[in-house]
Amino acid sequence: MKNFKDKVVVITGAASGMGRAYALMFGKLGSKVAICDYDNKGLQETAEMTRKTGCKAVLATQVDVSKKEQVYAFAEEVKSTLGNAHVIINNAGISGEGLPVWLNPDDVIERVMAINFWGVVHGTKAFLPQLMENGEGAVVNVSSIFGLVGTPSNSDYCASKFAVRGFTESLGVELSSSKIQVHLVHPGGINTNIANKEEHAEFAKKFLTTPPEEIVEYVRKCIEKNEPRIVYGNNAARVWYGARFVPFKVLKHVLWQQMGKTLNPAHYKAVRK
Repeated sequence: MKNFKDKVVVITGAASGMGRAYALMFGKLGSKVAICDYDNKGLQETAEMTRKTGCKAVLATQVDVSKKEQVYAFAEEVKSTLGNAHVIINNAGISGEGLPVWLNPDDVIERVMAINFWGVVHGTKAFLPQLMENGEGAVVNVSSIFGLVGTPSNSDYCASKFAVRGFTESLGVELSSSKIQVHLVHPGGINTNIANKEEHAEFAKKFLTTPPEEIVEYVRKCIEKNEPRIVYGNNAARVWYGARFVPFKVLKHVLWQQMGKTLNPAHYKAVRK
């Protein structure tokens, strides 16, 4: 896609961070913007900020993307209010608890998977018929550099982002002969509030440094060029290289050395010599 003027762009997880940055960017480009989030207060703030860009039409609806019926209802609302979507950006996501596997409750893992993975599935399937009806469009699914490598105390988050990767890569192959583009985004350390828990503070300070405005501009350029895999942000290139070329026997030690200092040593007391 080369032109976003008057096109309907849908963004999930738009109450803050990258989602808000996407909304503001596409608003400035003259798109019709449909946004959703579970955090309605932040969502309405984003909507007001987007209107101030001169955006012609903004639709903001509170949605829990883990709930299939809410996502499908949102898709119908977008179609009836703004018209068929042209771009769907499945951006909504949460962090895990920052615990190793043996301490992480099952319900936490299920919640992370429900939002980070099933939210992407619901968003893709709810809006894909609209893109097909247009005969063109773009599906943008947000994974992570943690969808390239497994990292300590992030098994829940990594599992969800690896699942997004597999789902999106398969979709890309299925639609490869169509005019519907599929983009898989692996953000590096982006300065958002996703790691807003106290136990994540050291990690956020060390790694989450790239402004969200930078990555959304890069994603836009990649949509225009129809680049299927988008890797951008602090440490993103290094992780991508390591995932592709470094043997896992070596990579796991590198990852521990890089991230171990940001973890709670008490969580590992039972297994570390």
